[in-house]
Amino acid sequence: MAAETKKFLHELLNSVEGLYSILITDRDGVPVLSVANEAAPELGMRTNFLSTFTMATEQGSKLGLGKNKNVICMYSTYQVVQINKLPLVVSFIASHTCNTGHILSLENKIDPILSSLKSAVAEA
Repeated sequence: MAAETKKFLHELLNSVEGLYSILITDRDGVPVLSVANEAAPELGMRTNFLSTFTMATEQGSKLGLGKNKNVICMYSTYQVVQINKLPLVVSFIASHTCNTGHILSLENKIDPILSSLKSAVAEA
């Protein structure tokens, strides 16, 4: 199962120009599954960086706008797109020139593999 899932994620990674990594983590930023190429920034793939999504989502919901679905952060050379699939978080790290809409469209492709991972995380 894990080998097939990693292969699928590698195919997604290679299908988007400028996409450097796909990380599936729990709400605390602990990696469940990840794939990356050589251009992926190591600091952006650390648990302490990835765990900030949960805090940002909670703060955003306090604005009274409802539950947050995505957080998109643009930096000088990178962009980070994080999708709320609690108890999982899907993070995409890409070049700042990568098409953000293309990254967001990967959500529909990645949903089927998340169901089995969600049950594994919920049991743990």
